[in-house]
Amino acid sequence: MCLAIPGKVVSISGDDPLVRMGRINFSGIIKEASLAYVPEVQIGDYVIVHVGFALSKVDEAEAQKIFEYLKQMDELGDLKEGAT
Repeated sequence: MCLAIPGKVVSISGDDPLVRMGRINFSGIIKEASLAYVPEVQIGDYVIVHVGFALSKVDEAEAQKIFEYLKQMDELGDLKEGAT
């Protein structure tokens, strides 16, 4: 199953909005994702990521709630295997 996963932006590289990349922390697992769809995102913001693209910005409370649901559904294993 493909899910969009919340994560916290810990660093950003690139100045061009179309090629800007972020390192995203998914509860201790760090992955890179494109920030092209969310040019307003800054370090410390939470985003929803699907197949390597941050799709939208979410607040921290909503991100934590989604993470808890995913833990309950046992859907976080894919992150450790390399998928986002």
